[in-house]
Amino acid sequence: MKAVRFSAFGGPEVLEIVDLPDPRPGPGQVRIAVRAAGANASDWKKRQGLMDEELPQTMGYEAAGVVDELGDGVMDVAVGDPVFGFCEQGAAQAELAVLSHYAPIPPSLGFARAAALPAALETATRALDQLGVGDGGTLLINGASGVVGSAAVQLAVVRGARVIGTAGPANHDYLRTLGAEPVTYGEGLTDRVRALAPDGVGLALDVAGSGVLPELIELAGGPANVVTIADFVGAQRHGVLFSRGDTGRAVHVIAEIGDLIEAGHFTPPAVRTFALTEVAEAHRAGEAGHVREKIVLLVG
Repeated sequence: MKAVRFSAFGGPEVLEIVDLPDPRPGPGQVRIAVRAAGANASDWKKRQGLMDEELPQTMGYEAAGVVDELGDGVMDVAVGDPVFGFCEQGAAQAELAVLSHYAPIPPSLGFARAAALPAALETATRALDQLGVGDGGTLLINGASGVVGSAAVQLAVVRGARVIGTAGPANHDYLRTLGAEPVTYGEGLTDRVRALAPDGVGLALDVAGSGVLPELIELAGGPANVVTIADFVGAQRHGVLFSRGDTGRAVHVIAEIGDLIEAGHFTPPAVRTFALTEVAEAHRAGEAGHVREKIVLLVG
């Protein structure tokens, strides 16, 4: 099969399309003929050597496609079913991929938008679970208009939380459509949030990593009420939980999201697509930071 791989750390130019052996599913897993695979900021970090040291490395942890082989014990899907989910081997950007956690693609979605969901959903849900977001509380989300932030907004609203979200003025109307009350980030954030919530907020989630943890801690009443997914150094400095996959993954959301989408309670992000062979260009677009849409690679 064709797959994305790199054999040296560096810029997007190190990415190659290579021939690799076809993977086989283990017990409880399915193999899919990949139609679309998500690309994330972790991909650029991985390629730069900031995550894993071994070489060579394949790419991609989320994909959507058609089941073409079942592992032992799989009874909930059949060959030919369209599914999306997680590739724990980190090899989803390929013609074939093994999914360890998967669910049927919601009827209203195509492959590209389904492939855009798993990583953002899991990241947002994990952070909300760790914060204990539930009915009746007020949650402040710093960086609410991006792919993960917008997922967190919608999932928190579904849980019954009041959500205040930071974003640039151009994205305020977008946040309102998701159910959040927008505020502009930057100097004076604390005062703007207190204008909406005079007593502060109960919980805060930092998605943007923009150095605002002290303000979030003040607004939320202490570091125990704040989680960041983007500021590892700041989390250590201020005693805030840094949420990461090895602290327990919230894969349960994959099976739950379809009903929310079909009921109109969750809108997947817009996507910007590239062919698998354009993976280097996709990395350049993602690293430039000018793409609000989720980047997705199309296969076949």
